[in-house]
This record gives sequence, C-alpha cells and structure tokens, in this order.
Amino acid sequence: MFLTYADVNAWDNRDTGKPVYLPDVNVVGTARNHNTIHLPEIVGTHIYAGKKNNLILLKNLNAIVVNNSMRQIMAKVPGIHVWESDASGIQIGIAARGLSPNRSWEFNNRQNGYDIASDPFGYPEAYYNPPMQAVQKIQVVRGAGSLQYGPQFGGMVNYVLKDGSDINKPLQFETQQTLGSYGLVNTYNAVGGNTKKLNYYVFYDQREGDGWRQNSRFQTKILFGTFTWKVRQNLNLTAEQTAYAMLSQQPGGLTEDQFLQNPKASYRGRNWMNIPWYISALKMNWDIDENTRLQIKTFYLFGDRKSVGFLKPATTSDTVNAFTGKYAVREVSRDLYQNYGTELSMLHDYKLGSQKHTFTAGIRYYQGSTKRSQKGMGTAGSDADFSISTPLFPVDLRFKTLNTAGYFENVFRLGKKWLIIPGIRFENIMSETSGRIGYSTNGEEILTRTEKRGRRILLPGMGMEFHAFPHAEFYANFSKAYRPVLFSDLVQNNTTDVIDPNLKDASGYNADMGLRGNIGKFLRIDIGPYVLQYNNRIASISKADSNSNIYIYRTNAGSTTTFGIESMLEVDIMEALSIEKWKMPVFVSYSYNHGRYNGFIYTSVKNGIITENNLKGNFVENAPANIVRGGLGLEYKKIQFNIQFSQVSAFFTDAQNTEMVSANAQTGKLPGYTVWDFNGSFPIYKQITARISINNLMNISYATRRAGGYPGPGILPADGRIIMTAVTATF
Repeated sequence: MFLTYADVNAWDNRDTGKPVYLPDVNVVGTARNHNTIHLPEIVGTHIYAGKKNNLILLKNLNAIVVNNSMRQIMAKVPGIHVWESDASGIQIGIAARGLSPNRSWEFNNRQNGYDIASDPFGYPEAYYNPPMQAVQKIQVVRGAGSLQYGPQFGGMVNYVLKDGSDINKPLQFETQQTLGSYGLVNTYNAVGGNTKKLNYYVFYDQREGDGWRQNSRFQTKILFGTFTWKVRQNLNLTAEQTAYAMLSQQPGGLTEDQFLQNPKASYRGRNWMNIPWYISALKMNWDIDENTRLQIKTFYLFGDRKSVGFLKPATTSDTVNAFTGKYAVREVSRDLYQNYGTELSMLHDYKLGSQKHTFTAGIRYYQGSTKRSQKGMGTAGSDADFSISTPLFPVDLRFKTLNTAGYFENVFRLGKKWLIIPGIRFENIMSETSGRIGYSTNGEEILTRTEKRGRRILLPGMGMEFHAFPHAEFYANFSKAYRPVLFSDLVQNNTTDVIDPNLKDASGYNADMGLRGNIGKFLRIDIGPYVLQYNNRIASISKADSNSNIYIYRTNAGSTTTFGIESMLEVDIMEALSIEKWKMPVFVSYSYNHGRYNGFIYTSVKNGIITENNLKGNFVENAPANIVRGGLGLEYKKIQFNIQFSQVSAFFTDAQNTEMVSANAQTGKLPGYTVWDFNGSFPIYKQITARISINNLMNISYATRRAGGYPGPGILPADGRIIMTAVTATF
C-alpha cells in the first residue's frame, strides 16, 4: 500500500474527530521523500500516540547501507550513540540517553514484531541484525515502548522487512550488487510478488570482505522468506523463516600507542567468531469488524554463538613460544540459545459520550533456554577452529527464563485536539541458573549455587498529545521502566563469591515531552527534553568475613539520573524559495545528555585493606554530552547527492571517570570526533540505478569503544575511509 505525505499526517481525521486507521503494512514512501518521520497514532494493534518515536523509511535514504552504517541510517533520530567497532557493521551497537550501546542491549530488538536477541531478559545482546537492503522501515520507540513491548530502558527498535505487499504484480525480481574498499563484495537478490490471495518476498544476501583493519575478514549469509496468505479480506496468515550465518575474524584491541601509530594494525590474528541464527515465525492479523482487530505472533529462535581466541590484554603479545615453537593455546566459548514465545494483542474502538476512544490490550508468553560453555582449551592454531582438546568445558552453565506478561493502554479523545493515553503493563518473570563454574585441583566439579528468582512487576505509564497545529502536536509521556537482572549477575565466578539474595532488577522511569510535526510548509521539527532515572545498578564490591577473608559481593549499589534535550530540524531550501524541480534538503539533529551518578558504592583492596568509595557526582560512562548530526542534499529529478556529518563529544569509558589512558587502553577518556559521509545516486536506465558512498570521507582516525574483554581488550578503532559502489535493478 502506497502512502503519501498527506496520508501520514491524516491517519487520524481531525476534521471529523473520527479516527481512520491503517493496517500494519509497510510504508514505502512519501511525496516529499522524507526518510525519517514520526509514527502515526495507531498502526495495527499498537498505540504510538503520546510516545517519543521515529519511523525510518529506508527506501528514501540516499545511501548504500550494506555495511549497516547506523550513524547515517539514524542520523535524524536525535541522541543515538553508535559503537562502530565491528567490521562492516555486522553487529549493530546503538543506544540513547546515556545507556550502553553494547550490541544494542538496552533496546528491545525485534524483527517484524518478534524478538531477535539472544534472551531479552537475561542476556539481551543482539548478535543478529537483518541486512538493511531488506528492511522497509525501522520503528524506534523511546523508553515508553516498555508498556507494549516489555524491557528495556532504551525502548524498542523494530526492523520491518519487505514482504511484497507494495508490489503490484505477481512476480518481481530485485538485485543489488555492491563492491567496496578492502575486498568488500555484497550480493543481494530477491523475488517478491502480490496476487489476490498471496503476497510474498524471499531474499538471499551475502557479504564478505577483508575489513579495514588487519585480521578483519568476514562473511555473512542470510536467507529469508515471508509468505502471507489472504484467507479473507479481513484475515491474513503469515509464515516467515530466517536463516543466518556469520564468520568474522576479530582483530582485537590496541594499546593507545599502537592506536596512535597505526589504527589499522592488529596483533591478534587467531581470534574468530561464528554465529548461526535461525528464527521461525507465524503471524495472524484479523480485522474482526470495523472496530476490532486482533494479532497473534508466535516465534522460535535457535542461536549458536561460538568464539575462539587469545584474549589477554593488548600489552601481552600473541607470539610463538621460543621453547615449544608454537602459539599459546586459545580459549573457546560457546552459547546455545533456544527461545520461543507467543504474543496476542487486540485493538478496539468504542464510543463513550460523543467521542470515539481506543484501547489496546495484549498478553505474552515467553520461554528461553541458554547453555553457556566457557574457558575451553582450544587449539594453538590460527584458523577458525572451535574444537576443544578436553572432553568438557570447565564452565558449563544453564540459564532458563519464563515470562508471562499483559498490558492495557487506552486513548481517550477529549474533543478534537486533546488525547490522554494511560497504560499499564504487568510482568511475571522467573529466572533459573545452575551448572558448573570449574573444577577443583582434585578434579571435582565446582558447582554454582542454583538460583531461582521470581518477581512480579507493574509498569504504569501516562501519555498525552495536544494537536495545537494542523500538522504538528505537543506530546508528553511518563513510563516506569525496568531491566531484569542479567544471567551473569546471578552466577558466582568462584566459590568465595556471594550474590545478594535480595538482588533487585534495575528500575526507574523515562519521561519526555516535545513538539513534533510540520510548522508551515517547509519546516519539520521534533524537539523536547527528557529525563531517565536508572535505579538499582549492580556492582561487585569487596567485603571481609569474620575471619578477615576478602570476598566479592554482588549487590545493588546505586543509581544514575540522565536528562537532556533531543531535537531535529529539517527544511527544503528550494521549496522555501519556490524553486521547482530542484530540492535542497537540510537537516540537523542535536542531543544534549547530562548523566550523573547519584550515589554508587564501589571498593578497592590494597595490602588486604578494603577502601570504600562513592561515585556520587561522576559522569555516566559511554554517555557523550553532545551528539550533533546534520546533512545537506541536492536533488534534480532522480539524481541525488548528499553529504552528512556526525559529531560526538568526548566521553568517559568507565564509571570512575578515568581521564588518563591505562597501559592496556581498557580505561581512559575517549576524545570527541567528527566524521563526514558522502552519497550519490543517479539513474542509468529505467529501473536501474547506480550509487556511490564514501564513508568517513576525510579518513579520520577515531574510536568509539574500549573493551575489557571480548572481542579483544583495548581500544577498538572505527573504520577509516570506505568507498562503495552499487548497482540496483528491479524487473
């Protein structure tokens, strides 16, 4: 279904006061070619009114996106902090509002509405992300997403893939072939179609290259298929299958001196990661009548994360031993994930007085199982060999999660301009950990204590919208938030460790407000302040028992508060000057983040004496105070060029706010940086288009991350200049 810009702004008919809803279909474009707008009030069975949100339309983005460059894709989503440390953007790391970008684990990551992370409750890292060529749109809902989607503090990111519903013929073939610097080759091929009874889309994507840094070879393969059977005009059944495989060489971290001398260098040539990932899903969409619609989603996920490598600090050389003539034995780790879940949601319009109101309600059942094997003795070789030389892994753990949840949210329409949206979510979570953490000197198993934790959590929220202008609105939202205790927090590392029996989940709230929409004919705006409160942060502190023996105690140690402003302005200069045929869009997004620790206890031990310290007043780590992104485009008919910049201020990488870089480069403040990107596209013949992208145009040397462990301790450089060319064709 094709939507015009007018459609986007008229999804609620404000002249009559009667809502006009669209089914949950792919948005494929707007008349003005905006690539980032905000979501309508209601889509499918979900309410987005009163929430801070963005809708990114990939078709309107003038860029080659094969390397998942989120600083360009989310340039108009203010406040997104991106970690750029993976070759070709294989694993996306994004966050907002001072949260950690580590594999996007502070967001609830979804594909077509269902979970894709390893375990959203105990280990929410997103090892798999869909290729952006296959993505039709990205829905980004900030913290208030917790009401309808569950954790996390950051909100929800949903990658909606192409499904063939926008194709107007039974068979269409789409292809994109990309070549780039450092051996980058990407082939994307898809077939799709739409008939009276069926719409479908199947694609295969393969990407490989040598990587900008040494020892950064990679290959990804993904096959995806979606088939929707239109049982009746008001009833659709969809089946989807994702099969993904990734193998990448991990170049490891550098010391600060190594980084300054040559950021492309790598001194780890034997580190590898392999990830097969499979997701199956079934969905039903049923418009029961003109006032009621129902959606059911069921999914199953099987993931296998394997890594092998030499993981000593960057100050330790990985070299051949002079006596044995061999390298040191590498360490092998492996996780197996098996998750399945079902979500049912319903939306209903009802009349109260003279106004029509809307409520949505839903329930969720989820069960996850993780088998974690670590510290295996691997080979002394250099290839991607994940075998171990002993029968068993020393560390062998089991994690289980059982989650049931329900939510309710309502839109009360007070006249033509006011909307009040209260809501509440109830979470019931059961976590269980058990297994082995090693062997004693006599060969006996050292078992971790079996931990079973159940908790019931209420998450209330309240939203508001006021339509002060024909195409712009004020909005506000307050929502409670939480993040369950991670699996790693429930496992003792050795027999002397102690876990607080009253260890609590992180809790807090998100609050935001703002003005968004079109002001006049030329200006688009989205601006407003926010506050994020994060309580019950967990820390491992040192304590002494009655015999003066020191042990590690894991407990809730403090809280942080982050507040700031998120803003985006966009205008078309040519349109403002009434110059036809040409377009010159200009945008700037800016966010200010002020994150501080309110109080957080930590300890240090020297000569057997424990010293207690407090982080009160320290800046939150990985939280740049200023993030600015902007761009200028020039378009004539189908010829487009644009240049964008991303400027991120300096930030601390540890809670202690260490200024000086440590010898191993694992701690220390990271300086700010500015990166420029250039993109161009022009038609060759009918449905054939050529593109060029130059990422990091000025070849700036910078880093976004320091690592204390995997994928290699030390500073992790971001990529330098990457040039890509692509040809896209549709038949």
